[in-house]
Amino acid sequence: MIGVDLHTHSNISDGTLTPELLVQSAIEKGIHTLALTDHDTMDGLMQAELIAKNQPIKIISGVEISSQWSRPTTQKSYGVHIVALNMQNPEPLQRLLTEQKKIRAERSKQICDLLIPLIDMDIYEDVLAKVDGEPDRVTRTHIAKTLVEKGIVSRAQQAFDKYIKEGKKAFVKFDGLGLEETIKVIHESQGFAVLAHPTRYDMSATNVRYLIEIFAKFGGDAVELPPAIEPASTRQMVDRMIAEFNLKVSVGSDFHGDNMPWIKLGNIPRVKEGQVGIWESFR
Repeated sequence: MIGVDLHTHSNISDGTLTPELLVQSAIEKGIHTLALTDHDTMDGLMQAELIAKNQPIKIISGVEISSQWSRPTTQKSYGVHIVALNMQNPEPLQRLLTEQKKIRAERSKQICDLLIPLIDMDIYEDVLAKVDGEPDRVTRTHIAKTLVEKGIVSRAQQAFDKYIKEGKKAFVKFDGLGLEETIKVIHESQGFAVLAHPTRYDMSATNVRYLIEIFAKFGGDAVELPPAIEPASTRQMVDRMIAEFNLKVSVGSDFHGDNMPWIKLGNIPRVKEGQVGIWESFR
């Protein structure tokens, strides 16, 4: 199992390594199958494939899509990330990503506008400078890092906790495509739909179980296994749901470079006996 990492980020979204450096680092770590899964964009894929040419590594096309779902009984909407992998016909997905990029660009401006009365400063131009002036690449991490640089907060997490996470005054929901529609577009693109980090959405265990259930009902292909640092009971719950709904598993570090230095490239959870990796289905 060592040598597969199907969830990584470059500086095309909120990672710090370029796609080229990410691939080089993966090769140095002995990774032979790597998916670059930037947020709502596949713009780094060509660079990654180019540097991987004639190298002992296979690049899997990928993207982490900002989606949403809700429980009919509560009417509350939850953001959820779906990793699309190994697309053979990416055109339908690229059309979706064009819309997602517009939403991302508008959202970044809205967040910065909401911050103005809170911090007496407009940081939008500084945020844009972090992404080469391309607003559709802005994530909340870029905004948080700018707030640190301006001395408004001391750490990026503090920016989330004080201003930009859900429930705070500068939070703006990412109004992405619904879960069922997202899975449908991935399948139209002849790719695989993976539920990313299912236990990291600040939801109750009941809601996590329901999320995996409807993900399976909508035709989802695989669930990302929780990292080893999570409690054994959490992993056991996810394993039970995977088995119950006959889902495949995916493994990824969710590497972001220096933005999340505690996450190491290629550091993936162990696959249990009887679980089937989604990578075995790659074409």
